[in-house]
Amino acid sequence: MEKEINRLFAEDDLKIVQRKDHLAFSIDSVLLSNFVQATARIRKIIDFGTGYCPIPLFLSKRTKATIDALEIQEEAANLAKESVELNALEDQIHVLHMDVREAYQHLENSSYDIAVCNPPFFKLTHEKVQNELDSFTIARHEKTLTLDDMVIAAKRLLVTGGSLVCIHRVDRMEEIILTLTKHRFAIKRMQYVYPKKGKKALMVLIDAKSNSPKGSLHLLEPFYIYENNGKYTEEVQKLFHTDRS
Repeated sequence: MEKEINRLFAEDDLKIVQRKDHLAFSIDSVLLSNFVQATARIRKIIDFGTGYCPIPLFLSKRTKATIDALEIQEEAANLAKESVELNALEDQIHVLHMDVREAYQHLENSSYDIAVCNPPFFKLTHEKVQNELDSFTIARHEKTLTLDDMVIAAKRLLVTGGSLVCIHRVDRMEEIILTLTKHRFAIKRMQYVYPKKGKKALMVLIDAKSNSPKGSLHLLEPFYIYENNGKYTEEVQKLFHTDRS
């Protein structure tokens, strides 16, 4: 399948290289990158399972921090490197063909301020119907990165008080809280994402800090994707830098 170069959603000056037969990035990447608090003090960020590198590309518009982008699938990593070069961001974004679970063996531990992850959402079970393409399975199911793996990797690589920022499914919220607590993370910010008003929340954005005292949770206002008429909400339009006319 041939590669294609697309505009990165709202960012007219950012391009991304993709393949049609691989799982493309979604609005989750936009929501997650926008949720990251990329303050001036942030020096190092790591992205677990970067795919085609959309999150580091989005973050490059909001921070000068160095971003290491990890991807276990070699072809996806190569395409991510092409995207970085296409946007002349080699000095800021470093794509590494690497298993997140082994990253602590190759990277400096306790050195990153933020770990970002749009993880596989679904448990891998024999009963679950999986996509034929292995790349889809890895991206959507916990074949190479479980929730526990993600939190352990963040624990090893983050500085004390560093943030693990992720997006996940609401129906796994209990497991997420238990896993974060087990590894001494405390959720400090959280935002539920709804398809539209009147519907159940499907996704949740989480910012949890390593070795931080519990308490002081800030629950943000709900985020709605669509209006009842099917159009994007004003909040989404702002992310896309477009108006509603």
